[in-house]
Amino acid sequence: MEIKYPEVGICGLSCRLCPSYHTEGVSKCGGCKSESRMRAGCPFITCAIKKKNIEFCWQCDESDTCEKWRAHRKFSQEYDTFVCYQNLEDNIASIKRHGIDSFEDSQLIRENLLKVMLSNFNEGRSKTYYCISATIFEIKDLRAALAQAGKDSDGLTIQERSKKLHTIMDKIAEDQHYYLSLRKQIKKAG
Repeated sequence: MEIKYPEVGICGLSCRLCPSYHTEGVSKCGGCKSESRMRAGCPFITCAIKKKNIEFCWQCDESDTCEKWRAHRKFSQEYDTFVCYQNLEDNIASIKRHGIDSFEDSQLIRENLLKVMLSNFNEGRSKTYYCISATIFEIKDLRAALAQAGKDSDGLTIQERSKKLHTIMDKIAEDQHYYLSLRKQIKKAG
C-alpha cells in the first residue's frame, strides 16, 4: 500500500507536532506511518493499513461502529499519552469537511511555527509545552505570541526568551481556555 500522508496519524493526530518527531538521534520518530512505527504493533496500524488497506480509521466502513476506534476517541477527549490529543476530534472533523490536503497545509504552518519556538525559545525543557501549544492554539494566536515574544526578546538569554514566550502563551491560554499540559490518567491504587 502506498502511504500518501506519513505525517498524519491513522487516528488523526498530526505527527508534525509530536515531541518525538522533533527529536534528534535514534529516538526520532518519522511519523505514525514511518517504517519503524509500522513495525511497532499499533492496533490501528494493524487494522487499518495491514488488514483493510486504508490509511485512516475514518475511511473504514466500520468506523461508526468500531468499539476500538470509539474507545480511543473517548479516551482522547479526557486524557493524553506522550502527545496531545486535545484536538483529535477537531482534526477529524476538519479533514472530513475540508479534506486531508487542507489539513496537511495547516499542519505545515503549525510545524513551521513550532520550529521557530524550538529554535529561538527552547531552553531545553520546553519542547513538549511548545508542541502542545502548536497543536491546540489557533494559528493566529501562535503567530501573535511569537511576534510579541520576538519583539520583547532582543538581547535576552535563551532562558529569558523562553520565559517571555511562556508568559505570553500562558496569558493567551488563560484567555482562550487552552490547556497547556498533558492530561494524564492517574492510576488508582488498589
